[in-house]
Amino acid sequence: MQSLKRNRIEVLATTVSLLLLIGVVMLVTSCNANSFDNETQMFAYLRNESNGYTQHKTINGVDFTLMYRPTDVLVKQELGNIVADAKEINELRSKYGKYMYFNISMSKNSQELLSVAPKNRNEFGAMVNQLAFGMQDKVHLFTETKDTLEMADFIYPRMYGMSKATTIMFVYPRDEKKLTEGYLNVTIEDLGLFTGEVKFKIPIDKLIKEPQLIF
Repeated sequence: MQSLKRNRIEVLATTVSLLLLIGVVMLVTSCNANSFDNETQMFAYLRNESNGYTQHKTINGVDFTLMYRPTDVLVKQELGNIVADAKEINELRSKYGKYMYFNISMSKNSQELLSVAPKNRNEFGAMVNQLAFGMQDKVHLFTETKDTLEMADFIYPRMYGMSKATTIMFVYPRDEKKLTEGYLNVTIEDLGLFTGEVKFKIPIDKLIKEPQLIF
């Protein structure tokens, strides 16, 4: 009887150990579900619209694409090929994690806006000025309750017709008090392309649980 009882206890202990092991494996897998070995893998994930980090709209022949750029993309950009230790990586994550980064790409006929939109030199100059210096008045980010997040900066790299789209990166402070639940609204005012106001909605949980790179 004691032998049988001992066997039952051993079987029970083994079962419990296996269940705990499975739980740990599932927890680790869940935590690392959005962790990637390199930028190629991460961007493939980000570009898949079903994952919630990229959205696309076409209005009046103009293609608009909004993509969220996770903190680790900026960290990797600064590190380049440098192998950093955990302390350096955490410092950079803290530095860039204070902000949120969004790329907005706009194109027509798979070309930059400056290549197809302006009809004359005056319109060309006006659009250059708008894209380079005035986008803070055209792009807005606010919560469901209409609480506005003020733009910290935007970066417009001139590509001189060498790209298939006009892409601008917009930077906003990561205000944790406003990033609780629901979604953020991104609106793009008409840039003279007869599109009207273009709107995107970004689930806040996607920004809180953003993808990471494995450094």
